[in-house]
Formats: sequence, C-alpha cells, structure tokens
Amino acid sequence: MSAPFQRARRPDQKDQRREAILTAARELAERSGVARVSLQDIATAVGLAKSNVLRYFGTREEIYLHLLMSAGSEWASAVSARLQEVSGTEATAGVLADAFVDRPLYCDLTTHAETMLEHNVSVEVLKIFKRWAIDTYWAIGQRISAACPELTPADGAALVMTASAFVAKLFPITRPPEALRELYAREPEIAGAFPPFRPTLTRMVAATAAGLPLVARKALP
Repeated sequence: MSAPFQRARRPDQKDQRREAILTAARELAERSGVARVSLQDIATAVGLAKSNVLRYFGTREEIYLHLLMSAGSEWASAVSARLQEVSGTEATAGVLADAFVDRPLYCDLTTHAETMLEHNVSVEVLKIFKRWAIDTYWAIGQRISAACPELTPADGAALVMTASAFVAKLFPITRPPEALRELYAREPEIAGAFPPFRPTLTRMVAATAAGLPLVARKALP
C-alpha cells in the first residue's frame, strides 16, 4: 500500500516529487510503450491523484516531452563521444543508428514527438522543447561536420533531423500490435517484407549523408 499523500512544500520536496513522476512515466513507457500510458496510469504508479500530478506537469504530454529531452541529451552525449573516434559518412551513420538502437525509449518518444507529444502542451513548454531540439541538432551537426568534412554543420543538423524521421517510421515496425504479430506468425513472407531496424536505419542515414553534398552542389548557381 502506498503512503498517504503529503503535499510537497519545500523546493527539494517538489523536485523529488517531479522526479518520482518522471521515473514512473519512464518505467511505464518502457514496459507498455508511450502511446499506451495514460495520466491515470502515471498517477497510480506514483501514488497520487491525477489532480496532484497536474500540480507538477500540465499534461501527460508535457511529462513525456521532458523525458524526451532527457533521453535525447543522453543520446547526443553518446553520439558526440563516438563521433570523435570515427570519420566518413558510413561510420557516422553507424554511430547515429547505434545510439538510437541502444535507446528504445528514445526511439519510442521520437516516434510520437510531432504526432502526439507536441499537442496538448503550453506555448512555453513547446518553446523550451523546440529550443532544446535546435540546440541539440546544431551541436551534433558540428560534430558530424568534423567527422565528415564534406558536410557543413547545417548538413549535419539536417542529417540528425532526417535520422529522427527515419526512426519515427522504422521503429514502430519493431513493436507490432498483437493482431500483426498473429498475421506475421501465419504469413512469414509478409513479416519478411519489412526491413530490420538497425541495418535499414544505418543504410538510409548513410545514403542521406552521401547525397547531401551533391544536393548542395546542384543548388549552386
């Protein structure tokens, strides 16, 4: 049985309560998937009423945007470290893809960013999120440019954005709903038509990286 609710009054208590809510939301998403977790699920997991959760986060979507930024910053740190050890577009694509594959929660959050998580949140929350995204894309874009001199920092930032778009399309294939799992079991040739996540993501990112300088040259007068 959970302990009776006590209102957090001191700043450190409020921070602890926020962290407890984020931890509960993260664990639920890792277990069930972001789209299947409700605000009530989070409130129940942390031992609060929904109204009390809303004292700390305006909506369920706001909670998951915070988790996306946290997971994305971890992803960016890992990518930055690895990019210092490689060179060339193929190796760079592998670094980006591996960092996504190693972080399924970040993949799941990325899948729902524009279609779900940017809805039902305040303008101020969106401002924080979009500034974080821009800063992250540019920081990694500069690292990519250092590893691939043929790409500008702007090209690198575009490559990060493109990789995220590929993740949003490819990652859900790795988590088919029950009906699709049943179909794939009955019809293996249908299941085989869908590409594996990591090699497909790597190939698509590498192809984009290789093509960016060509597109830039064609755009010149």
